[in-house]
Amino acid sequence: MEILKELRSSMGFSQQKLADKLGVSRSTVAMWESGASQPDNDSLLHLAKIFNTSTDFLLGNVEERYASPKSVKVPVLGYIRAGIPLDAVEEILDYEEVDPAMTAKGDLFALRVKGDSMEPRIREGDVIICAETPCVESGTVAVVLVNGNEATVKKVVKHKEGLSLVAFNPVYSPMFYTNEECETLPVRIVGRVIELRGKF
Repeated sequence: MEILKELRSSMGFSQQKLADKLGVSRSTVAMWESGASQPDNDSLLHLAKIFNTSTDFLLGNVEERYASPKSVKVPVLGYIRAGIPLDAVEEILDYEEVDPAMTAKGDLFALRVKGDSMEPRIREGDVIICAETPCVESGTVAVVLVNGNEATVKKVVKHKEGLSLVAFNPVYSPMFYTNEECETLPVRIVGRVIELRGKF
């Protein structure tokens, strides 16, 4: 089912995210996409509903092309503090629509900002669209997990001895973590900020 991979990519889903929606394993989705196995009827119906298409199209029984979505919905997963790190809450608060072309940047998620440490560029209530990634270049604004589950958005500045999380607001001092602390706390980059959506 090569079309399944195309549809999944158009929606910005990873294999794992699609598997979670269907209640199956990631390897099952991979086997469907490779043609090693076929989804059962219930899964086919669920897939057709997710992608707003027909089971016949998924199975290759009809020729009409699937119309690409005009936008992709990205879940806003919760608040993130632009200041003191705040526990990352993986509950969906809302959805933001993005151009399907943005999915080429990777798996997308969005977070709502709290705090004033990234002012004046990023303000409380703004939504940041992020591409999942474990690594960014020095100077990139990124989402970072500290102590495993405390999420913050900062500019990441890399040093030989470790990295600094730098606020835009000069009132806040940079937070420096040694390479050892990055491993033991841990400090982990989870996403690169690719778009800012300000709220009025």
